[in-house]
Amino acid sequence: MRKVKWGILSTAKIGTKNVIPSMQRSELCDIVAISSRKLENARNVAEELEIPKYYGSYEELLADEEIEAIYNPLPNHLHVPWTIKALEAGKHVLCEKPIAITADEAAKLMEATKKFPDLKVMEAFMYRFHPQWDKVREIIDSGEIGDLRSVHSVFTYYNIDPENVRNKADIGGGGLLDIGCYCINMSRLLYNDEPSKVTSFVEYDPDFNVDRFASGILEFEQGIATFTCSTQLYNDQYAIVTGTKGKLELNIPFNAPNEHLRKIRIESESRKETLILDTCDQYILQGDAFSKAIILDTPVPTPLSDSLANMKVIDAMFTNAK
Repeated sequence: MRKVKWGILSTAKIGTKNVIPSMQRSELCDIVAISSRKLENARNVAEELEIPKYYGSYEELLADEEIEAIYNPLPNHLHVPWTIKALEAGKHVLCEKPIAITADEAAKLMEATKKFPDLKVMEAFMYRFHPQWDKVREIIDSGEIGDLRSVHSVFTYYNIDPENVRNKADIGGGGLLDIGCYCINMSRLLYNDEPSKVTSFVEYDPDFNVDRFASGILEFEQGIATFTCSTQLYNDQYAIVTGTKGKLELNIPFNAPNEHLRKIRIESESRKETLILDTCDQYILQGDAFSKAIILDTPVPTPLSDSLANMKVIDAMFTNAK
């Protein structure tokens, strides 16, 4: 297949340190341009990552006719506005999670996409492309751990930098939008259902006014999902998936470094074993999956309807806590 020509909307760290270098090693992605509100920043990153073109504004990048697809890693409050602007410029968009800062805003984006039926839009939950989730799904579907009844996950890190975007309330900071969204998304993915009820605890930082600690209970028809996320706890993440006949434990369910081995510990009536999965780069897999949908004109792996459903649960978490 040919490669899709990509432009990067901003020099955000998630892009320059993780996504762009990975996509540059992919089979179907060609990073041809990057933009920043400061030309010097764009130039520096372009030189460092050997990107052919750079622009001192997002508008200039969107006007580049060579670019077919945009990766949008802007701060959360800019995800929807600039995704819509990219669509209006005729570009496909892979937008960082969370797709929006509220469900209403996500619904606005969904409505806007109806004007551009030939363009693809997808939320960048890169973890979903790691083969470990295919293995988890295979084990669950085989019946080895019985009926799925409980999903528990933890995702935490410690960050009290007042200049960090995650600690700025007015641009969509806070733990639920940054990392709690993974726990919610993964729970919905495994149950293949939407929760009927949400119970939550949310604690806010008194200075930043963003949620720094949150726990939730999501009630599904089949079972429950519980999770804790925090921006001011020890750096950790794991997931435990429990059925009536066994359980699975994942050591790094979401964003392990590419060279880090993923482990699935399975304990059932028939075996106790630790499965070791080969290292891989889930950012490459994500970029290629989205590019393939563009090239073949097929549906994206994760539709915006799923993104809207995830935002509804996040909204419910905040509402219930109040």
